[in-house]
Amino acid sequence: MPEIRKVLFPCDLTENSLKVLPYVLSVSEKCDSMIYLLHVVQDLHKWGKGYIPHGSMDVFQKQALEGAEKALDSFFEESALGEHISSFQKRIVSGDPANEILKAVESEGIDMVVMGTHGRKGLEHTIFGSVAENVVKRAPVPVMIVNPYRVE
Repeated sequence: MPEIRKVLFPCDLTENSLKVLPYVLSVSEKCDSMIYLLHVVQDLHKWGKGYIPHGSMDVFQKQALEGAEKALDSFFEESALGEHISSFQKRIVSGDPANEILKAVESEGIDMVVMGTHGRKGLEHTIFGSVAENVVKRAPVPVMIVNPYRVE
């Protein structure tokens, strides 16, 4: 079996992410691997073209990144991730979630991705498409998909 030294956990910081976390930890513990916790803030510039002034969009994007930083810190505390593992990195980036996940796989030399099948639902899911589906189809490494609605 190939070595799994680096596990990427793309996290949307919702309750669903907490349901996926035990699988991330299990893979990490069994393989003695580092966890890369990644949160992607949707690039708001592509949604505001033409009707929102560029300066305002920059402010919104900055606020979204700052909010994500606080939410990631809260998620980290709530999940007690630091108590379970000693080897991890966390990062927030801005862009298209699937593309940024795939970029992280390449740039960090990720060996496996563990992520949820569903993040957000409803209209937002329809607009943004299925991140998990895009990652599964395009990832050069194995992707473990966990359905958070089936996990107790």
